[in-house]
Order: sequence, then C-alpha cells, then structure tokens
Amino acid sequence: MAPPAIRIENLTVVHGRRPAVHHLSGSVAAGSLTAIVGPNGAGKTTLLRAIAGLHPPAEGRVSLAGRVALLPQAAALDRGFPISCRDVVLLGLWGRVGAFAPMPPDAAERAEAALAAVGLSGFARRPVGTLSAGQFQRLLFARLLLQDAPILLLDEPFTAVDARTAADLLAIIRRWHGEGRTILAVLHDLDLVRAEFPEALLLAREAIAWGPTEQALSAGNRLRARMMAEAWDDTAAACARDAA
Repeated sequence: MAPPAIRIENLTVVHGRRPAVHHLSGSVAAGSLTAIVGPNGAGKTTLLRAIAGLHPPAEGRVSLAGRVALLPQAAALDRGFPISCRDVVLLGLWGRVGAFAPMPPDAAERAEAALAAVGLSGFARRPVGTLSAGQFQRLLFARLLLQDAPILLLDEPFTAVDARTAADLLAIIRRWHGEGRTILAVLHDLDLVRAEFPEALLLAREAIAWGPTEQALSAGNRLRARMMAEAWDDTAAACARDAA
C-alpha cells in the first residue's frame, strides 16, 4: 500500500494555553477527498493551519508526503492592499521558485491561464479590492492552480459565494481529485459533504469519528459532537488529559 499523504500522530494544538485540537491521530490516504466538519470552535481551521506548518503543535507531529497548498478563509484576508489579480495569482509560484528568485518566463501567461480557468478572463489588471466575494474566491482558486501542489487544504471554500460560483469551484475540486491530488476541506454543508466527499473527519477539538462519510456523520456522532461543544470550558489553562 502507498504511504498516506498526511499522517497525524497525537497532535495537540493550542491558542495561548487554551486547547484547540486534542490528541488527534489518523491518516489521510493519498488521492482521497476528505471533509472536516464540526461545531464552531471545534479546531477545524487550526488543524488545517497545523498541517500546513503555520501553527506549531504543542505536542505530536504531522508528516506529509508532498508539498501542501492552503486555501485560507477569504474573510480572514486583507483585500485593501493595492495589488492586481495577476500578482495575487503569481504569489502561487513563490513556494516553488522562492521569494527572491526571478519568475519563470511564462509566469504571466500561466497566471492568465489560471484566471481564465476559474472564470476571471480579463481580470489580470483589476485591483483585488474591486472584486466581489465570489470573484475573490475564484481568484484564490487560481492561485492554487499555480501552486500545483499534490496536497490541497481548503478552508471553507464555498463560504459567501453564490450558487453558480460554488458549482464552478466544486467542478475544479472534482478535477483535482480526478488528477489524484489529496484534498482536505473544512465544510459546513452536510448535504454537500455526503454528496461529494467520500471521507469525513467529525472534529470537536478531538476526533469524534473519522472514516467513510455516512458512518462518521451518523446522528449519534453528531449528537456527541454537539454535546461536547456545549461542555467546552474556554477558560481551561491546559489540556485536560495532560492535567489528569
């Protein structure tokens, strides 16, 4: 069997000293399509950032079998910076060529092609601040196209976009999956998860269930996740298991 694309071993991640993800262990198979779901504050975004190397763990480790590209939550990004759509897309090449290396000769052409692939032909010179929410999300997908990573982490990729944009972006995700890329996405729409994502991690700061979607999202598992969320103590100074 091929090694997993992502291996998580006893991962604990904290904000300050407040626990966000508890003692999580599991693996994501190469080429799989997995949704992360759970109540608000369950640690879903924190987990993606830890996998991407942007949030160091307090305990445990994450092992990756390839480069990672992260689609962050659009709402968390500053769109006021004066930068063009083409330049945002070109940022996707930095991880491969280096921040101070010259761009490849065909970089501008590749950026234009990526914009066209997400329905933004003719937007290359448009300032980012003039885009609608849906157009901005398409732009972030275009940047991912240039990153061309085998492991893709998507944080709420369909939030605040219209139905047509969501359908177009979902088609891109399907294409990536068909190419054999490993995709891990934070989502809230359980009907969409059941229809499109064969695997799911139900997270409530620790794994409630992780496996085939219908099993992971059973009524009993969802009730357990909700009950755990209602019992969270956000004033806790340390992981309860560590303190025991």
